[in-house]
Amino acid sequence: MGKLTTLFQRKPKQGSIKKITNAQYVLFAVITLLGFFIAIVVNRTFPQIADVKITSYPLGIFGEVTINGFYEIILAVLIFIYLLNAVYSFFDSDRRRKFASRVPFRFVIGIAIALWDVFGTKLLLLPQPFFPGPAKILEAFLMEPAYIGQQILYSLRLFGYGFVIGVTAGVLTGILIGWFPKVYYWVHPVLRISGVIPAVAWMPFALTLFPTPFSAAVFLITICQWFTIASLTAQGIQSTPKTHFEVAKTLGAKTPYLVFRVAIPHAMPQIFTGIAVANGFTFTTLVMVEMMGQPGGLGYYINASKVWSAYYKVFAAIIVMAILFSLILKIVGLVESRVLRWQRGLVKR
Repeated sequence: MGKLTTLFQRKPKQGSIKKITNAQYVLFAVITLLGFFIAIVVNRTFPQIADVKITSYPLGIFGEVTINGFYEIILAVLIFIYLLNAVYSFFDSDRRRKFASRVPFRFVIGIAIALWDVFGTKLLLLPQPFFPGPAKILEAFLMEPAYIGQQILYSLRLFGYGFVIGVTAGVLTGILIGWFPKVYYWVHPVLRISGVIPAVAWMPFALTLFPTPFSAAVFLITICQWFTIASLTAQGIQSTPKTHFEVAKTLGAKTPYLVFRVAIPHAMPQIFTGIAVANGFTFTTLVMVEMMGQPGGLGYYINASKVWSAYYKVFAAIIVMAILFSLILKIVGLVESRVLRWQRGLVKR
């Protein structure tokens, strides 16, 4: 594993990429799946020494399953997903190398889950109820799947409204600031002053000014998006080389063309950087506003579970957040890769 980690920890220079043979790739795929398979074997074979109540729940086509059975099903799903990924990546050299580069991490994750299961469930050596085992955490999804689904939809709806409004307002403000000196004179100081204030500091005013807690939360999320995106968009517009404008004017370009076909395309990398950075603050704000005044959402679910010391539900919500937010960032990254496809081969990635 040490040689494997050393081999892939750095991105090789052009012309120095070693071809991964079919036999090597199959070995990498086996190592990827092996860690999660070991976790299943450990759960099956290691005796339940600590006194833990093992409850059964109905689970569709699987019938009645215990928390350990559901834990093994989730591990099997992970194995299946990585197996599909391995097959999909087999036929492309770039995807093949990308898959192989993450093999050590995936293997270690499987082993870590197995150890967590032993110390958190089988032996119950971790401080309880603050650090439950993985099977206990997954029990939350068996107990109240519909309720958790409602909280997920609430959080996504709240984030969606704030994201769309914030990105739109941020990009428009950035374009105006970056292009028009008079707008820069009047708006940029306001942007700098308001941007350094944490969004949650505006919560008392938002709850007073807006008719519902939902609209107030959307406003706070919009503030998070607006400042960062507007600032970086303006920088991107202002940093457009004058030679680009001069060439376009020579060819007869008017102001709309200069803005939409020269300045904005040049600012696109900064715009997507602003969106990525703003999302980090947005996720934090989203959870905080849900914990401090929303009637639903994952933050609300965490707060309610904490009151009853149901920390396994807190961990379940955290896992859902990690998956959801990772997917959102992945989608933004795919859109960025598509829009900025002209950068391929020109910048370091």
